Amino acid sequence: MFGAMIGDTLGSSFDCYPMKTKKFELLDNKSHFTDDTVMTIAVADSLMNEVPYVESLQKWGRKYPRAGYGNWFRKWIHLDDPKPYNSFGNGSAMRCSSVGWLLDDEESVLEEAKKSAEITHNHPEGIKGAQSVALGVLMGRKGSSKKEIKQKLESLFEYDLSQKLEQIIPSYTFDNTCQGSVPQAIIAFLESTDFEDAIRNSISLGGDADTQACITGSLAEAYYKSIPDEIASFVKWRIEDDLLVVLDQFNSIQK
Repeated sequence: MFGAMIGDTLGSSFDCYPMKTKKFELLDNKSHFTDDTVMTIAVADSLMNEVPYVESLQKWGRKYPRAGYGNWFRKWIHLDDPKPYNSFGNGSAMRCSSVGWLLDDEESVLEEAKKSAEITHNHPEGIKGAQSVALGVLMGRKGSSKKEIKQKLESLFEYDLSQKLEQIIPSYTFDNTCQGSVPQAIIAFLESTDFEDAIRNSISLGGDADTQACITGSLAEAYYKSIPDEIASFVKWRIEDDLLVVLDQFNSIQK
């Protein structure tokens, strides 16, 4: 889960300045957490403390109202009786990494990822985005190979993961839909050599940098099992204490 928060924070510096290279200063002092981190925490808080998803997402969203939410979600967090709004945006995919850590079998992960998505993102593509990331996290942490992860996500979700980054990057632009950003973020992980390389790959797409790096970071943490200390310390220093309390609870469960 921390991998998602790291990707979000490090990617935040490049949302308005698209990169098409992996050669850039990764630890940028302008880096800051965004709605991706807040909602990642909200989903984990819900799962660990048996708080309904709607209640948890509204609570954390209202606590950080300027974190960078999309227009529909910004309204949703303040509604008295919020309903899903058929979204297929990548917000469902960026927030669900804890599902792949806290549940232990494919069926449970797919069902829970669906629940975490459909309170807002009840479009089939929104649900697929969340399920693909959560399942990729589960498989990575349980020791599946990249080939196995790729084949499973392609077969279940009909994503084309055969393209290479060098084919994608030249013409790729900002896209915050699940179908237009999640497969590319997965490919950024599949082509990586370690955690840092995965984040650099994702940012180098030149797309929705914080959210795609959040998704890539989720998968990379689960697969590689380690995050460089310098990167972890850099990002933790930029995360608010109440968010870190939830992360600490999550980490205690993983030990």
